[in-house]
Amino acid sequence: MRYKGYEALVSFDEDDRILHGRVLNTRDVISFEADTSDNIEQAFRDAIDDYLEQCTESGREPDKSFSGKLILRIDPRLHRDVYLEAARNGTSLNTWIAESLRNRVAADRSP
Repeated sequence: MRYKGYEALVSFDEDDRILHGRVLNTRDVISFEADTSDNIEQAFRDAIDDYLEQCTESGREPDKSFSGKLILRIDPRLHRDVYLEAARNGTSLNTWIAESLRNRVAADRSP
């Protein structure tokens, strides 16, 4: 689900017999729940609206989506291999990694 730039994932809690959601694209913890599928989307919207209102009242900027900066720790040999592959393709290491991740996400989303 998406609302005002935020995206949520919903799961079913078998023990409590409720739908539980959490917002994915923020470092702040935003969660919500509902007892029916008809109510879960409204619970999500209410959680986002409450979060934004709390931020306004406290004078704090709402946490935005990710910055696009990623610190990545990998094996030095893999680092070398990836660098060489990027160089062979005539691109920067950053561009090569970003494109590889983009392709992987697209492949995982396709049927």
